[in-house]
Amino acid sequence: MDVVTIGESMVLFTPDSAGSFCYAGKFDKTIGGAESNVAIALSRLGHKVGWISRLGDDDFGIYVRNLIRGEGVDTSQVLFDENNQTAVFFKERKNGGEPKVYYYRKNSAASYMTADDLNEDYIARAKFLHITGITPALSQTCRETIYHAIKLASRNNVKVVFDPNIRLKLWTQEEAGNVLKDIASLCDVVLPGIEEGEILTGKSSPEEIAQTLLQGRTNTVVVKLGKKGAYFATKTESGYVDGQVVENIVDPIGAGDGFAGGFLSGLIRQWSVKESVELANKVAAYALTVAGDAEGYPYWSQIQSNGKKEILR
Repeated sequence: MDVVTIGESMVLFTPDSAGSFCYAGKFDKTIGGAESNVAIALSRLGHKVGWISRLGDDDFGIYVRNLIRGEGVDTSQVLFDENNQTAVFFKERKNGGEPKVYYYRKNSAASYMTADDLNEDYIARAKFLHITGITPALSQTCRETIYHAIKLASRNNVKVVFDPNIRLKLWTQEEAGNVLKDIASLCDVVLPGIEEGEILTGKSSPEEIAQTLLQGRTNTVVVKLGKKGAYFATKTESGYVDGQVVENIVDPIGAGDGFAGGFLSGLIRQWSVKESVELANKVAAYALTVAGDAEGYPYWSQIQSNGKKEILR
C-alpha cells in the first residue's frame, strides 16, 4: 500500500444548468470528499491506495463505496452504519467562478467514526498516511480518530501528510487554528493554502508560514498559491514553483486535492520536493478543466504524454 487516507465522502448533486438553485430542476449525481478525491487521484496515477471511512447502510452509501472502489481504491476498511445516514451536498454550477456549496452532513455516519474503527496493521502497510483538517471538525470522536491514526502511523514509521483544508462552516476560526496547528506539528508534511497558513501561524508571507510550521516532526511544508503555483520549504532547501496556465477554468473545487495527490505521487516515486510540487501543479491544473470534484484528475499515461521532461522518469 502506498497511501492510506481517512475521511468522509458524500453524495454530490450538481444542477445541469448554471445559475441559482431556485431555478434548477434537474441534478447530476456523483460524489465528493477531500480524502477520497486524493485517493482517486493517486489511483489514477498508478498507486495503491486505501480509503478508511464510515457510510450509511443505505443506497447512497453503497453508491459512494462502489464508485470509489471502481476507481481502483481499496475500500475494505469502510464500515456501514445502520443507524446514521450517508451525507449529501449540493454544488452550484458556476462557470469559472467559485460555486456556492450547501452541505447536509450533520450527524452523518462518518461523523461517528471512532479510534476503534482503525486497523493498525492496515495503516502500517502504507508508506504514507494522508489526513485533512476536515475530519477532526466533524465531531469529537472524529478528532480522536485522527489523533489515533497519527499515533499508529508514527509507531509504524509511516509518514503523515496533512492538508489543513479548513472549513469554517464546520467550526470557528479560533478552534480550527488551535486544533489544526497542533495536528500539523505531529505530521511530516504540511500542505496549507496561503489563507490557511495565515490562520495557522498568524503570518502572511509563504516564507514566514513555512518557517513557522517547520518545527517538531514537520520536515516539509508546501504553501499552495493558486494560479501562482506554490512555495516549498524543507530544513535544507526552499523555493517557488510556477503554476500551470489554465485558459478556461470550469470548476475550481477539487484542485487542491489533486495537488495533494500529485505531490504524494512524486514523493512515492522518490522525486525531489521541487519535482513533486511540479507534478502537483500539473494534476491540479487538470482538475480545473472539468466539472466535478475528481472527474478531471489525469491518468499517469496522460502525464507521461503531456508532461514536462524534467518531471518524467
